[in-house]
Amino acid sequence: QVQLVESGGGLVQAGGSLNLSCAASGRTFTSYAMGWFRQAPGKEREFVAAINWSGARTSYTDSVKGRFTISRDNAKNTMYLQMNSLKAEDTALYYCAARSSTYYYTAPKNYDYWGQGTQVTVSS
Repeated sequence: QVQLVESGGGLVQAGGSLNLSCAASGRTFTSYAMGWFRQAPGKEREFVAAINWSGARTSYTDSVKGRFTISRDNAKNTMYLQMNSLKAEDTALYYCAARSSTYYYTAPKNYDYWGQGTQVTVSS
């Protein structure tokens, strides 16, 4: 089992940047593929980005490609999401998730553990 805690959310103007962190504790961090998801009010939880166990492979939803970067530091048991050129439509509660596999999937149903979320609000 793994516990996940997100941090780094906040209020930022459009065009600004934020760097989210997801700290993991429990089982060996490298046992998990990791992902970032987000959920806006009245909408379903959606995939944002994912990374395999080593960090060598990543995937992004089209709307964030070129603006967001997912990474992980296995020595620190931490995953990151660097978000640049933020837009109002990026406003959501952002969750990190862990999948008990070395390779990622993009559907929320494939993830076994979730954090509590960190709010990102982008003002236009």
